[in-house]
Formats: sequence, structure tokens, C-alpha cells
Amino acid sequence: MRVITFACQKGAAGKTTLVGHVGVQAEIASAGPVVLLDTDQQGALAEWWNSRQPEQPAFAHAVIDQLAETVGQLREMGFGLCVIDSASAISPTIEQVIAISDLVVIPCRPSPHDLRAATKTIDLVDRLGKQKVFVLNGATEGDRLTDEARAVLSEAGPVCPVAIYNHPDYADSMFDGLTVMEAAPGGECAREIEALWNFLSGVLDQTTPRVADAPITTQRGASA
Repeated sequence: MRVITFACQKGAAGKTTLVGHVGVQAEIASAGPVVLLDTDQQGALAEWWNSRQPEQPAFAHAVIDQLAETVGQLREMGFGLCVIDSASAISPTIEQVIAISDLVVIPCRPSPHDLRAATKTIDLVDRLGKQKVFVLNGATEGDRLTDEARAVLSEAGPVCPVAIYNHPDYADSMFDGLTVMEAAPGGECAREIEALWNFLSGVLDQTTPRVADAPITTQRGASA
């Protein structure tokens, strides 16, 4: 099982929305079975998942002191990919989450405040020796700041070539327990998420070669 964590020290970076969308897209791309793991005490990912009708991807909630054990159990259950939503603060908790990750995705909005806030996350990921990538989230088409932010981030690591633009369809779909790929398949936002997953999948393949896992069944409300 490969583990992707979305981490960012600054709140409102869009971590939870991206976790849900990437998890669903990975299932669509047959990269699973996928399990979403919520380590954020706010529980926004859990609320979204509980409002879903589709049962995939699966969901688990982790007690941080038992994180390694939980991830081990999920691996034994046959999941092929675990996507983790982390808390929006640099703490021993986030350090434990990053430590068990194969890839850390740092979402960053194209603003000076977000770029400055990303520094602490970058430092932590580098100190733990983990592979990291950046994704520009909430971008504006043709905005100078988006290009400048890409240039700044690229000095610290790989940046997804496709930005996730500021579009109401993302939030609207999450209200209904869905994603843009399910609410508006084939639309512009769905193509953005597909491109993001293709990028992340390529980085994962270089970092941790994938081993095929047997299909599993899950039950709603169950957690590891």
C-alpha cells in the first residue's frame, strides 16, 4: 500500500477537498482499492464521506497514537492506496503522519501569505527525508501571481503542471458528498483532477513501485 499525505501549515489551503477528489479519481483510475484516512480533529473529511452514497473510496479514522498500527491494518486488509488528510498546524501529530508517508502533497494558494506559510511544511518534510510535490490550488486563470508562485515553489521541489483553479463546482460537489468527476464528469474541473492524479501517480511510481493488490469489500461506517 502506498501512502499520500496532503499537508500544509496554513488553513484554508484546500487539503480536504483535494484529498476527497484525489481519492475518488484514484479509484476511477483503478489505482486502489483506496482508503481515505482522516487525522484532522476537525473531521471535515469524515463529514463529507458520511454524506456520500458511493461507498468507494473507503474511509478510516486514526487515533494519532495508533497511526502506524492503523496504517499497518489497512495494508493487511489489501488497500492499494491510502490518502491522508492532515491537520493545518505543524505539530508532533503532523510529523507522525509525514513519517509514514511515501509522498507528501503540499497544496498552496498563489498568495504571498500561503507561500510564506509553506516554508515550515517544506522544512519538516525535508528533515524527514520524504518526497514532496506542490499543487497550486485556488488559482486564477491568467493571474500573474499564479505564475510567480509556480516559479517560487519550483525552487523547492516539483510542482504539478496543472493548477487547480478557483471554481465553485469543487465546493458545490462536496456539499452533496460527491466530487466534480461524479457531479460533472468530463468537465473542466474533472479534467484538472484527472491531470493532478496522473501527475501524483507518476511521482508515486518513481518513489514506490506499485504492487497489485487483491480487491476487497468495505462496509460504510467501518474504521480501522
